This record gives sequence, structure tokens and C-alpha cells, in this order.
Amino acid sequence: MIPAAFEYYRPTDMAGVIALLQEHGDDARVMAGGHSLIPMMKLRMAEVPHLIDLQAIEGLSEIAISGGSITIGAMVTQHEIINSAEMEKAAPIMKEAALQIADPQVRYMGTVGGNVANGDPGNDMPGLMQCLNAQFHLVGPDGDRVVDARDFYEAAYMTDREDEEVLTAVSFAAPVGGFAYEKQKRKIGDYATAAAAAQIFKEGGKVSAASIAMTNLSDTPVWSEDAGTALVGSTCDEVAVKAAVTAMLDDIDPTEDNRGPVAFKRHAAGVVLGRAIARAWSRA
Repeated sequence: MIPAAFEYYRPTDMAGVIALLQEHGDDARVMAGGHSLIPMMKLRMAEVPHLIDLQAIEGLSEIAISGGSITIGAMVTQHEIINSAEMEKAAPIMKEAALQIADPQVRYMGTVGGNVANGDPGNDMPGLMQCLNAQFHLVGPDGDRVVDARDFYEAAYMTDREDEEVLTAVSFAAPVGGFAYEKQKRKIGDYATAAAAAQIFKEGGKVSAASIAMTNLSDTPVWSEDAGTALVGSTCDEVAVKAAVTAMLDDIDPTEDNRGPVAFKRHAAGVVLGRAIARAWSRA
């Protein structure tokens, strides 16, 4: 389909972006790579009278790694994540997850900022960012602010970002311990039926801490504190993994769609999470 008519803007600085957002309010949307927004516009699921492209804004396409902290500009693409030697060394889970997003054509243009900012419950990066306890950096007419990824998502396509704010970067501590990102999908390029991010810390041969999040199993990504706690003190044996899966199943709320009925999604969630925990533990 063809999207409804819209005005296109390509400002060269963030002040210009904010001014346009203030001028047009709810009628304006910011576009990063466009792989989430443009399909919705073409299907007439979203009508955007004023489209603001961030491609010409400097300073949003940088990866900074310093002192155990990682900051990724909103316009960094999945392709750049995959091909960054520094990122692979500091946070290999980012490459592992990015390789499972859509297909190479999408990854060349799809951005980290776009993936986390629009609140699509099927996107891969939001759950991973919750697992890593990342922070989202926003700028608006009242200045800059930082929001925890675990507090950012409110409902499907609804986030803590104000209409006149722009997400400019994500940051998190360089991951330590074992990690894994597991994803089950119907075909290459599809959203996940179920996906899980797991980070496990080992001390004295047992789990000292764990962080677990899942994707596309509720109207927001789900970080489950209880699932991580269920693994603490264990050797990730069958009993502990089952307890973690049970805790996560209590926290998710899948709905039936063309990826399957609720019962199937819950089963897939358990299998995928079990695999993620096993792989993260093997790397811890």
C-alpha cells in the first residue's frame, strides 16, 4: 500500500528536530532507520502528517566504550553493531542478538534507537536492554533526562518518552558473566514467537546473580526479577531452571495471533528460556 500524504523534514541539528516536534505536536513523528514506522504508514496503521528524518543529525551514529561503560548512539545500525570489533569484544551479546534481527537488508538500515524507542513488543533490543539494565537517553525542550529500560515501556507502542522528546542513545555497563540471546521464529525475517535474553554471574560454582528478559510475549518486553532470583544459589540444574521458567510464565501474558495460540506460545517461551539459561550458564 501507499502511505497517506505527509510532509518530510531532514533537520541538521537536534534543536531543529525539537522545534518541529513542538510545532506539530502529535502530528509529527521522528524516523531513524524507518523499518518500524514506514511499514505501519504503508499499511495505514499509522498516519504521520509530519515525518522528521534523523539521518542528517551528527553525533547519533557513534559507539563509545570507556571504563566498562558502553554508549550506543540512536542511529547506530544493527549492521554496525555486528561489524564492530570493539563491540564484539566488550558486549558480544549485542552481536548475537543483532544477527537474529530480520535479514541483512533490514540490518543495514535498522537502528538501535529505532528498535528500542517505538515500543513495538516484537522488537528484539528492548528485552535485551532490560536484561542488561540499560539506560535510555532522551532530549527534549526541557533538556536531557535518562530512563531505565526496565521503566520505559508502558504498553504496546506506548513508552515513557514524551511527544516532544527524542531518544538519542542507550548506555549500559559492559556485560560480564555468561550471556545468551535465544529466539524462536517461524521464518527468517519474522518477529519472534518467543525470545529470551539471559545474563548469569557465577561465583564458587553457583549462580550469584541472574537477569532474564523475554520478548513478544506480552504487550511490553518482560524483565522477570523472580525468574532471575530462582536461579541464584543453584548450579542451573533442572530444578532451578524449571523454577525460573515457571516464574517467567507467571509474568508473561501472550495473546493468540498468526504465530500460534496462547498454549503454544507459553510452551515455546519455556523451551527458549531454558536454552538461553543453559547457554548463558555454559559461558559464565
